Amino acid sequence: MAYEMNFTPVLARTPELISGTIDTLILSSQSIGIGLTIGLAAALLRVDGPKWGAVVSATYVEAFRNTPLLVQLFLLFFGLPYMGIRLTANEAAIFAISLNLGAYSAEIFRAGLLAIPKTQIEAGLALGLSRLQVMRYVVIIPALRIIYPSLTGQLTLTLLGTSIASAISATELTLAGAKIESQTFRSLETFLVLAAIYITMTFVFRFLYWLVGLWLFRRRVPKTGSAAATLTLPREVES
Repeated sequence: MAYEMNFTPVLARTPELISGTIDTLILSSQSIGIGLTIGLAAALLRVDGPKWGAVVSATYVEAFRNTPLLVQLFLLFFGLPYMGIRLTANEAAIFAISLNLGAYSAEIFRAGLLAIPKTQIEAGLALGLSRLQVMRYVVIIPALRIIYPSLTGQLTLTLLGTSIASAISATELTLAGAKIESQTFRSLETFLVLAAIYITMTFVFRFLYWLVGLWLFRRRVPKTGSAAATLTLPREVES
């Protein structure tokens, strides 16, 4: 007998799906914010930090890039209590996803930082900019332009990776879907709806990344030429 699709029981639980979607967006945004901060700090330590900082950064990156996110999640949620540290499911999820993203984004940031010619940095210093201004305007923004596609792709993977948090019952979309499936027994319909929601969120995020890219890189920087020609400063620095 052919299987008859029936989405009515699943769609009747729309409020739970909306709540799960909001929880996923909150979880991913918090993890992305923390993870990018960790990643940039780790990259700066490895590129322009003391030797001990480079060692610590490299060890962290290799440890988290060579173990599955699910294992990291279990270690934090089930392992830390043995050390007297107890985290809620959502706290462990944010912690694990942030550290995982930090390790991957650190390598992306490092690739961008290493792509900036030293002559361009020297030109910024010669123009009288402080090291902080050079790092902000001469290094980070041009580096971000180079790595932006790779970085936003990793952020999209992070958004989708929040589904793993359902393994420890952290509140997010996949957990909401699993509860609906167990109560309606409409497995195919439930996960088709979840897939549609994830696809929609992914395309919305990609559109937002595109808008952010237009705003962030609105000043055109020549790709060739001397260091002085390549160095294009924002108006507040020029003045």
